[in-house]
Amino acid sequence: HQHLQEYILDSINIRPALADDINIIVRFNIEMALESESLKLPPEVVRQGVEMSLGNPEKGKYFLAEEKSSGDSVGQIRVTLEWSDWNNGYYWWIQNVYVSPSSRKQGIYTALHEHVRKLAREAYACGLLLYVDHENTSAREVYQHLGMNNSHYLIYEQEKN
Repeated sequence: HQHLQEYILDSINIRPALADDINIIVRFNIEMALESESLKLPPEVVRQGVEMSLGNPEKGKYFLAEEKSSGDSVGQIRVTLEWSDWNNGYYWWIQNVYVSPSSRKQGIYTALHEHVRKLAREAYACGLLLYVDHENTSAREVYQHLGMNNSHYLIYEQEKN
């Protein structure tokens, strides 16, 4: 396992997303929503949302995993910040996680996660948080394997209508 992880880290590059990356991020977001929650997102709305995020880092930061040999993007992660007055610091929310199906089970998400974890540590973040659909057992297993625990908090949601 350690040897495989070193190979993946040597074969990919993780970098902040740029405005030119909008098409791949939109595609990844649409595919992720369809796969994980059976949601068909309207591409133009997703494009506007990604554009807003890429142009305003306070709305979130995307990071892409690229194959060094081809330059192809094979995965993404997005981080948004939530201020905690209880802890006088930011929690980093992991969102928009996606790895291309052909690149899964190769350590790509682990590399993305560890990259963000390192940045969070350097920024003295309070911790990393994420939410995952209850039925997405494969993702839950990955997060647990990386040392994340099921929080004692529940997330409640109220639709805008």
